[in-house]
Amino acid sequence: MSEPFIHLSGVRKIYRTRGIEMLAVSEATFDVDAGELVSLVGPSGCGKTTLLKIIAGLHDHDAGTVRIGTKEQPFNPARDIGMVFQQPLLLKWRKVIDNVLLPAEILGLPLAASRERARDLLRLVGLQGSEEKYPYELSGGMQQRASIARALVHDPKLILMDEPFGALDALTREKMNLELLHIWQQAKKTILFVTHGITEAVFLGTRVIVLSAGPARMADNFRVDIAHPRTLDIKTQEKFGEYTRRIYHLLGME
Repeated sequence: MSEPFIHLSGVRKIYRTRGIEMLAVSEATFDVDAGELVSLVGPSGCGKTTLLKIIAGLHDHDAGTVRIGTKEQPFNPARDIGMVFQQPLLLKWRKVIDNVLLPAEILGLPLAASRERARDLLRLVGLQGSEEKYPYELSGGMQQRASIARALVHDPKLILMDEPFGALDALTREKMNLELLHIWQQAKKTILFVTHGITEAVFLGTRVIVLSAGPARMADNFRVDIAHPRTLDIKTQEKFGEYTRRIYHLLGME
């Protein structure tokens, strides 16, 4: 049996403010294999983002084990993580291609090769021809595509996505779901995708981890047995409905 790329066991996180302790994550335990696209779904405020920040190394954890990487794929957090947030967070004074290049500049990577990679990634996310535009010239969905290209430009092993499509309208969000699946299949990266959208979690995930209301507790962890490539019409299939009803039941939303 192969070693998981991400291993969490009994992870707990406590926030302490003015002498008051708040348990944000309780006993989170799961594995993620290299190349998976795993959805983390749960209600707002349940600790999904906190868990993502622990995996990213942005927050310490108070108990449990967090291990990322394997003997075959050693892991350097400063080099091997790409992050996509709910807002694109593009620098308004930099052109699109220069926004995409920012991680490569910070890491001191060769700029000529990185610029060529940035152009390739902009083609991959459907932004060919927009390289010299400024963020205000792009729609919200296009800006988020640029932020995905930025997360990939330094060729990280792990992409962490924190409700990246939550601010988009419903139609654009569905288009971005399709785009993300295309990018994932082409780039062959491990992706953790945080969402409070139940259908989005099932549509995107090779596997879905369900977190209950805060503090984040593991409610379920199941594989989505729906073949790729996926199209929007799978949402009308009975199997898709079974997966979504399973999550609704776990979260007490029936």
